[in-house]
Amino acid sequence: MQIDRPEIVAEVRAAFASYEEALRRDDRDAILGWFWDAAETVRFGIADRQNGADEVRAWRAEQPPVPAGRTLADTRITTFGADYAVVTTLFTYPSGAATGRQSQTWVRLPVGWRVVSAHVSEVANEAVQLGSPSWLS
Repeated sequence: MQIDRPEIVAEVRAAFASYEEALRRDDRDAILGWFWDAAETVRFGIADRQNGADEVRAWRAEQPPVPAGRTLADTRITTFGADYAVVTTLFTYPSGAATGRQSQTWVRLPVGWRVVSAHVSEVANEAVQLGSPSWLS
């Protein structure tokens, strides 16, 4: 298996960028279109959990738009072969005291790249450290 083939990383980067743009525009149809439309889809949020695409759709319909000024940092895309990828990133908002952490598992399906699992969390800014955790030292 080849890891991080440049053309596959580029495909996932484009899909992720389109997802992010839809999130910033609050284009709910486009956001939801990036999720696998299946009962097996899982999304863990900051204070919520959805199992299945139907729950993701219902949750998204009730959410306000993300605050303006969302900024990403330390975005990493790792691909495994031609059909599987993991995307992780940090995000912040101008008015926030927390840094968000986001991870997504992307799979190439017959309809194209889709998020099959997602996890979002937040930590206070003073708790965020880039690099290896201290317990690895």
